[in-house]
Amino acid sequence: MGDVAMTVPVLRAFVSQNPEIKVTVISRPFFKPLFDTIPNVFFFAFDEKKRHKGFLGLLRLYRDLKALNIDAFADLHNVLRSKVIRTLFALNGKKTGFVDKGRLEKAALTRHENKIFKQLPTMFERHIKVFAQLGFAVDLSNPTFPEKAFLGKEIIQLIGENYRKLIGIAPFAQYDSKVYPLDLMQEVIDKLAENKTHKILLFGGGKKETKLLTSLSKDKENVVVVAGKIKFQQELQLISNLDVMLSMDSGNAHLAAMLGVKVITLWGATHPFAGFSPFNQPLENTLVSDSNLFPKLPTSVYGNKIVEGYDDAMRTISVESVIYRLKLIID
Repeated sequence: MGDVAMTVPVLRAFVSQNPEIKVTVISRPFFKPLFDTIPNVFFFAFDEKKRHKGFLGLLRLYRDLKALNIDAFADLHNVLRSKVIRTLFALNGKKTGFVDKGRLEKAALTRHENKIFKQLPTMFERHIKVFAQLGFAVDLSNPTFPEKAFLGKEIIQLIGENYRKLIGIAPFAQYDSKVYPLDLMQEVIDKLAENKTHKILLFGGGKKETKLLTSLSKDKENVVVVAGKIKFQQELQLISNLDVMLSMDSGNAHLAAMLGVKVITLWGATHPFAGFSPFNQPLENTLVSDSNLFPKLPTSVYGNKIVEGYDDAMRTISVESVIYRLKLIID
């Protein structure tokens, strides 16, 4: 989800700066709400289970897209499926561009020995280069964001109305190496909840995460578990109204950032230097684990590699530092 969300700020800037261009986004139906607030962007649902399944399905996808009279194809994902479609468009004489994911640079950043520790281009910069391949310039220096969404009755009933600051917390990530220890996260939540004018919303997904979130809330009146209680589109509406989002290196950080919300991210096995920091967020809002105590950090780009002895790396991010950074924003 994070990969898709990171395309949103670039597409928003592109259509604003090139209003005569019609953009069609091809992705899974679930992701359609991410693009609903961008004018002149049309969504084409990729049906991976039926019509567009397998190689023959990709040929059908190409024919479906060709019928839209597409002039150029921007591959912002650069995986096998998109490569096939991109190649078919190129063979048909259409302009194509594709994202360079910088795999060699990232391997140098994450290797254990002779590490080259430097900031790599962000995914947003890499996406801009794709449009440059097609002859378009995109400027992200003055980004715009959608207005805060209207919160319907169902959401108001869930979160209540008596609050001054709305704080989102998404304490989970795809891999455990990117998850802040739950006992420390409990301290963060408890400290924030002491101020009764704060409403703290806990985001996540799945039965296991929802159960853990419920335990973190401790039935506090101003701590609300959002996970599993509203639809994805409603979650986006709610996120757009946050004063701040506290997240791991995960999709929720990118969802909040694409909506113009201030985001604080906590980093364990991964590092913002790999280029996956949330959009338009200052570096001081990325709190990283101590690389002096854990010199092999970052150990991977996505957090999917287990390194012995590094389980407690995120414990070097103190509760006090997290609270301090949050209070700088909400106060």
